[in-house]
Amino acid sequence: MAVKLRLTRMGSTKRPFYRIVATDAKTKRDGEYLELIGTYDPISNITKINSEVALKWLNVGAIPSDTVKSLFSKEKIMALYNEGKKKNTVKKEAKETVKKETKKTTKTVKKTTTKKAK
Repeated sequence: MAVKLRLTRMGSTKRPFYRIVATDAKTKRDGEYLELIGTYDPISNITKINSEVALKWLNVGAIPSDTVKSLFSKEKIMALYNEGKKKNTVKKEAKETVKKETKKTTKTVKKTTTKKAK
């Protein structure tokens, strides 16, 4: 199931109001959603986003729509998400180098121990 972060339209005619929601990619625009992340009022330009919930869905792999991505950027959520991704890649790279170094040291230890045994 592909999860998307997108807007659901609420409000009356010519008075739009949107909810930012996590939803299955195959559902209708105003259909059921998995979780409410925040709200966006384009008339008064007010955005309220629960950043913890938004980051949780981004880390799980949810794909934000273009509009939601721009709203997250304005609220600095995308910066936090990208910073977290960089830290994870740095940690992964560090783990890989540690593994490589341990492999090298174990090979040299094996070589030296076999020479002494002979």
